[in-house]
Amino acid sequence: MTLQLWSNCRIATMRADAGTPYGLVDQGAIVVQGESIAWVGPHAGLPAELAQRCALQHDAGGRLVTPGLIDCHTHLVYGGDRAHEFELRLNGATYEDIARAGGGIASTVKATRAAGQAGLIAQSLPRLRALMSEGVTTIEIKSGYGLSLDHERKCLRAARELGVNERVDVRTTFLGAHAVPPEFAGRPDDYVDAVVAMLPVLKAEGLVDAVDAFCERIAFTPAQVERVFQAARQAGVAVKLHAEQLSDSGGSQLAASYGALSCDHLEWLGDEGAAAMAKAGTVAVLLPGAFYFLRETRVPPLDLLRQHGVPIAISTDCNPGSSPCTSLLLMLNMACTLFRLTPHEALAGVTRNAAQALGLHDRGVIEAGKRADFVLWDVERPAQLAYVMGANPMHQVIYRGTIR
Repeated sequence: MTLQLWSNCRIATMRADAGTPYGLVDQGAIVVQGESIAWVGPHAGLPAELAQRCALQHDAGGRLVTPGLIDCHTHLVYGGDRAHEFELRLNGATYEDIARAGGGIASTVKATRAAGQAGLIAQSLPRLRALMSEGVTTIEIKSGYGLSLDHERKCLRAARELGVNERVDVRTTFLGAHAVPPEFAGRPDDYVDAVVAMLPVLKAEGLVDAVDAFCERIAFTPAQVERVFQAARQAGVAVKLHAEQLSDSGGSQLAASYGALSCDHLEWLGDEGAAAMAKAGTVAVLLPGAFYFLRETRVPPLDLLRQHGVPIAISTDCNPGSSPCTSLLLMLNMACTLFRLTPHEALAGVTRNAAQALGLHDRGVIEAGKRADFVLWDVERPAQLAYVMGANPMHQVIYRGTIR
């Protein structure tokens, strides 16, 4: 198998145990064998015999190298848009007002149901490619705008097909418990029954990597969410949760009790929830795009998360209603400016910790044995990735060991 060498680079390995900020390796080198990293370290330490075996050698030109970026929370596949609701909010309506009036998620459900699978792919592809152009190599895509077996299947199939046709790894999450569809109005428990019935069917078709739910006063109660989690456990599927976005519902404790991969949003997270997440190894996924777009004022409790040692990930939350964002680099800046993360925490949030939030242990850091997903950037220092706004310094993406 051909060995490749990338040299003359500054490597932010993002290893948690590196002992230096960002795990920086100056004058570094990376040896790739097939789809995996075979060796990484200072070029001066590269064994001569290994260097001689590298049939392909690449000069990185002194550029910064990071792991491939991971967008671990998106609703990227959907029909239509909600620009009209954006205008309503700017004229005083709240997110909850719009949702209760039949807008919000329900309006996207209508547009998504009206679109065929090919149409959904065509609408979603520009969003995906925008994220890929900024160094994203792994992305999670949730369903949740179909809210029936046929339409949830259609959305998940569209997401899978995007991953087949584009050079990016797509992880699919079944979010059937996103909202109550019109045909179940006033009957949320009956709809939860339907969601529970959908899960094994979709899992058997190979469309589900994880299960999510929206635990909130305008969505589903903890008791209803637990029924979905019980079905996920029976199906052998990992869970995650939209939790504590608009209120402290105790969703984070519930999710942690099921060993959730992540709890996401978390503006109203309390001490009990943070402690439960830490104990379970559940990642806190923060979504500054939604916070910004909805003009929220209550920031996630960063000090509490740090105090309990909860890993923090960052994501775009790409969706039509609360975060129509296709720039993970912009989220790095917003995470720092709005939530007061450090640039190091922000970068870890779209690499190492984002991988953990998806239950993926083969990526997110640059070290021997990991998958060879990494990005060359036209910057000198990692902090510059969070510092700039509206610029894209991506130079080159290596995906599964080859130039993308």
